[in-house]
Order: sequence, then structure tokens, then C-alpha cells
Amino acid sequence: MRVLYDPQRGAYERLLEVFWSNIDPCQAGGQGVNIGDQYRSVIFFHTPEQEAAAVASRAALEAGGRYSRPIATAIQPAPEFYLAEEYHQQYYEKQGLARRR
Repeated sequence: MRVLYDPQRGAYERLLEVFWSNIDPCQAGGQGVNIGDQYRSVIFFHTPEQEAAAVASRAALEAGGRYSRPIATAIQPAPEFYLAEEYHQQYYEKQGLARRR
């Protein structure tokens, strides 16, 4: 998933907090029942400042003692982004699996 970040609308650190709270950062090679490299947990950064903030947030999560396993989420430079094939777009909605809020 690609998230477009606007620094005028909120702190990058808050975006990282939301990210960490919505994944299992200790699960390598996927998330939940989605297994495979394409489902891995990774933070892609665009600037040295974003990289430093991501590394610091991962270190704080590790030091917090919440997890007994090591954090598996990678932090890497952002590669070129490609949209998924059409059949993957809005997949949960198309399958009737979307969460209602």
C-alpha cells in the first residue's frame, strides 16, 4: 500500500505510530494469513530525516519490551511504486470482506 504523506497535515512520527499499531512487527515474510515477500512489513523512506525517524521509532518499539520476539519490519529506501493489477484494487470490498466502521 502506498501512503502519501503531507507534513503540513501531521508529524511523520505520528504516521509511524499508526503504522506500528496496525501490524505485527515481529512477523517476518508476511502479515496475518498473507504470507510471502510481497506481504512483508517494511517502511520505505524518501529522505534521510524519514529514515532516521523510522529507525528511531523501531528502536523505541524494541526497547519498550512489548514484544518477546525481534522486530522483523525492514526500513529501506523507497523504490519506484507500481499499482497492483486491477483485480487486486479494492480487493476486500470486491470480496465482501471490507470492515464496516
